Amino acid sequence: MIKEFKEFISRGNVMDMAVGVIIGAAFTAIVQSLVKNLINPLLGIFAGKIDFSDLVFKVGDATFKYGSFINSVINFLIISFVVFLMVKALNKVVPKKEVGPTETDYLEEIRDLLKKQVNQNK
Repeated sequence: MIKEFKEFISRGNVMDMAVGVIIGAAFTAIVQSLVKNLINPLLGIFAGKIDFSDLVFKVGDATFKYGSFINSVINFLIISFVVFLMVKALNKVVPKKEVGPTETDYLEEIRDLLKKQVNQNK
């Protein structure tokens, strides 16, 4: 089992994924700071509130913190938009790789050649 784990962890995909998760966490902290310190105050100018996290309503003993949910939705939308802009910019900067024929393309070509050969032998 240890040998399998070593093989698994030494694969390039796992390391790339780990780096992506770490950078994603750091990026999330930056975006959360952006939202908390810049976006929410800007929204507060128009909405009359700087921080929505204190918005709650109660039903019996239950407290629903819908303001915190609003903050989370704002964070998600901003993170998604920034990632979209980054991917879009990266696609313009990094040239697209030429994609060659796929395995399916080769198999279809072989099939067609075999059909042609069978038809010629008839």
